[in-house]
Amino acid sequence: MIREKFGLNEEDGKLMAKVARRSHQINAVYTWEKFQAMGYLWTMIPVINKMYDTEEERIAGYKRHYELFNTNPVVGGFITGLNTAMEMQAAKDKEFDKASIAAVRTSLMGPFAGIGDSIFQSTWRVITMGIGLSLAKDGNILGPIVFLVLFNLLAEPCRILLPYVGFKMGSKFMLQAEESGIMSFITKAASIVGLMTVGAMTATMVSVQIGYVFTMNGSELKIQEMIDTIFPCLLPLLLTLACFKFLNKNIKPTTLIAIIMVLGIVGKYIGIF
Repeated sequence: MIREKFGLNEEDGKLMAKVARRSHQINAVYTWEKFQAMGYLWTMIPVINKMYDTEEERIAGYKRHYELFNTNPVVGGFITGLNTAMEMQAAKDKEFDKASIAAVRTSLMGPFAGIGDSIFQSTWRVITMGIGLSLAKDGNILGPIVFLVLFNLLAEPCRILLPYVGFKMGSKFMLQAEESGIMSFITKAASIVGLMTVGAMTATMVSVQIGYVFTMNGSELKIQEMIDTIFPCLLPLLLTLACFKFLNKNIKPTTLIAIIMVLGIVGKYIGIF
């Protein structure tokens, strides 16, 4: 059994079985507000309910895990397992810094996205889909079936085992960190990496372009090129900071999305964007 392989007692084994099953659904609900946060929260609900007794502590735990999360769903289970170990330690130690749980999650989602996308999205899926398509193009119904079977021959063991791997490594890691006193350093480092990840996402996933062009004496002056020369990605940064400011003022994310859509349509119509 998996529980025995990883040396877990019956209680922890049952909990990790739930986490492993729910980790399959990390990508089931995807929103442009917090990406995979709903699926991640769904995965962590059994952990929060088991570790904490009071309603106040459970609500705080739900909020802790309902934050922006985006990684490859095949390997994302490692992070859920690691966070499970951290939640168990937090429940036992009242002085545990719970902010480190979110910091570690945020710092790991980028690297694991890169690893998972390289292996599964860009390589293994292409290979298995090619095999499936070679059958499907001739009208063979086995085409999609072969693709799904071959892809999951590698992906499914990762989905099942990585939560256990993360939990086991997390348990050892938390004991060592507690004994050595380096937890505060790790929390700070993870927070920095997390902020770098969010900053990189701002530059790569937010796009704002000024399309207006000045014409002077027969020559064109493109405002966007001038801005990019002085400060590349300035407009995406300003838009992100503005949204963050409004969110802090309790403006609903759906309201912000609607405002941005209206501004984009109007700006495109009058030629600004």
